[in-house]
Amino acid sequence: MPASELVVTQGKFSPMSLFDKYVSKAFRHGTLTIIDHKGVARNFGVPTTGFPDVAVRFADGRVARDIALAPDVGAGEAYMDGRLIMEKGDVLDLVSLLRMNNPWDKGGNSGNPNIWRDSLRKAKGRVDRINWARRSKRNVAHHYDLSDRLYDLFLDADRQYSCAYFTDPGNTLEQAQADKKAHIAAKLALAPGQRVLDIGCGWGGMALYLNRVADVDVLGITLSEEQLKVARQRAEASGVADRVRFELIDYRDVTGPFDRIVSVGMFEHVGPRHYEAFFRKCRDLLTDDGVMLLHTIGRLGEPGVTDAWTAKYIFPGGYSPALSEIVSASERTRLLATDIETLRLHYGLTLQHWYNRVVEKRAEIEALYDERFYRMWQFYLAGATAAFENGSLCNYQLQYSRRRRTLPITRDYIRDEEERLRTLSVT
Repeated sequence: MPASELVVTQGKFSPMSLFDKYVSKAFRHGTLTIIDHKGVARNFGVPTTGFPDVAVRFADGRVARDIALAPDVGAGEAYMDGRLIMEKGDVLDLVSLLRMNNPWDKGGNSGNPNIWRDSLRKAKGRVDRINWARRSKRNVAHHYDLSDRLYDLFLDADRQYSCAYFTDPGNTLEQAQADKKAHIAAKLALAPGQRVLDIGCGWGGMALYLNRVADVDVLGITLSEEQLKVARQRAEASGVADRVRFELIDYRDVTGPFDRIVSVGMFEHVGPRHYEAFFRKCRDLLTDDGVMLLHTIGRLGEPGVTDAWTAKYIFPGGYSPALSEIVSASERTRLLATDIETLRLHYGLTLQHWYNRVVEKRAEIEALYDERFYRMWQFYLAGATAAFENGSLCNYQLQYSRRRRTLPITRDYIRDEEERLRTLSVT
């Protein structure tokens, strides 16, 4: 009898019994039907209003074993390989059902972990987050140097690959991304002629926007050769290449000074070990009346570890920090945290738009790469959506200044400028 089909061996749990125990505890509300490779169906959970009804089929007897022995990667790899097959609902329904049964807000992810396995996982996470300068470019290239066409298929026209800002949950993705840029620009308190540094400039959308709406000069820096190429082309096409420049350079090698610094979606790649050095460098780059706006994925509650599947396939070296990790690092550099905002729901809404577009463009993505890549990308966006909707992830926007009197004494200026900027063009 194959090992994966054993229930008990000499008084010890087999992988199959561990899997059943895990599933029974994980899926209490909503229903999950699992059809094994022999066609035998087992049902878990109970019908519950608002919870999905999902059915999956395992193509072989190893799927349950792989998930039981390595929950962090087993399900994702089985789905990528076509061995975990959705029979009812899609993969977003499956991961959402799991998260909804164990939401962070109600104590999720705080059960009784295997102490030794958890310790090893955290130790590996710490090693993976040591983001030496020579590794940073390789890590960035792994994700951001993919085909331009891929990102065109699911991002907005400006290629904003970060959390949008939904002033209304019913807004389009394009409107929400335009509102995100206005929200950030307002917090920068810009004035014509200022020098702005955009750390992790992506395809140049934020830098070009700030130049257009505030008459500022911008240096955008990236470690992605593909993003650099597109950003420079966009600046040339807009006729502002003399005022909006883009360079392939690590933030540690930039020289200042700058009146403003903005960084959107880059801090996740810095690594906790380098947080203080990052903020110290930013402080050194700012003028005395300088202001910085940091927009980053974060985690609610205490520090944690990047899940193994995401670290392996999507963001090697990536880590979403707890607010305590960000603030404790920045306060040691005497940067003043002048405004902190937690975006609790916005990235879940953003990711839902991206996920729907990826599913809609499946054929084109498979033509670019293959079916396995499509499944990987779909699983990534599904898992991220569920993590922001019911897991421990959120977004933080932190505004910093070097001096306490640089910014207005109340937050009204943010609201007023944001309203003005929203009257301008969508992009």
